[in-house]
Amino acid sequence: MRNKVVIIGCGNVGMSYAYALINQKTFVTDLVLIDIDSKRVEGEAMDLSHGIPFAPSKVNVKAGTYEDCKDAKIVCICAGANQKPGETRLDLIKKNYQIFKSLIPQVMNSGFQGIFLVATNPVDAMSYFTYRLSGLPASHVIGSGTTLDTSRLRFLISEKLGINAKNIHAYVLGEHGDSEFVPWSHASVGLDLITSYLSEEERSELCDEVKNAAYEVIQRKGVTNYGIGMCLVRITNAILGDENTILSVSTYHEKEKVFISTPSIMNHEGVKKQVLFPLTEEEQARLDHSMKVIREAILSVEYESTNN
Repeated sequence: MRNKVVIIGCGNVGMSYAYALINQKTFVTDLVLIDIDSKRVEGEAMDLSHGIPFAPSKVNVKAGTYEDCKDAKIVCICAGANQKPGETRLDLIKKNYQIFKSLIPQVMNSGFQGIFLVATNPVDAMSYFTYRLSGLPASHVIGSGTTLDTSRLRFLISEKLGINAKNIHAYVLGEHGDSEFVPWSHASVGLDLITSYLSEEERSELCDEVKNAAYEVIQRKGVTNYGIGMCLVRITNAILGDENTILSVSTYHEKEKVFISTPSIMNHEGVKKQVLFPLTEEEQARLDHSMKVIREAILSVEYESTNN
């Protein structure tokens, strides 16, 4: 069975995802790269292909066009303006909405019926626009959401406690942005509540460190790319491997009409089911606030587009 993945937008994030796909054991058989700079992306495809003999599995890599999306299992969108020092992710929304208005119809005109994986920021809003512009079922549109934030959180807790990150069970929920939060009431180390290991002050400091991580990286190197590239591979494996794995991806919440990150079961259908669990009153208020932030960002673009 062929498992084709198409990456649209082959800048830092797109190529970090592509490179991580080649270097990890996946179910991907075909990788197609699409970028506005067609000559450069041909070089990227050649460069990746030259390393295939040392890769864990055979992957056919090529530069392509939107027609290649027709039989793709996953189309991953990394295209868009990069976040600059001092910018929030929401500052990018109007620029990237215009890009998506052109991009999504071209994918759908190919006959694509697979799963969209969205990495472009602000990812929650861009996932919503992808859903609206594509007409695909909500389960077939997934944003990378707080997968990276969750990975950052587990890494930082692991480093602080000296315990393997695989034994840290905690999620970042809400917007992939400044209104994200950690529901500490459901966080644990092994089977112990995390409150047995971390004080309230330490937990607050970790939240701030996770929230500001992207700003810190961008200030130093101008872009974040390796971490999100690896997170995109993790999501890809969950889909193509039909894993029924729980990940904190951005999915559509019908009642609130927004895409936002809560844990969801991922398999070959895309989003099989959102995992809902009771939050404390404070945590629920923070989730509601995060939804409001995303909703207002979406409405600002939709209002502008209807008045131009």
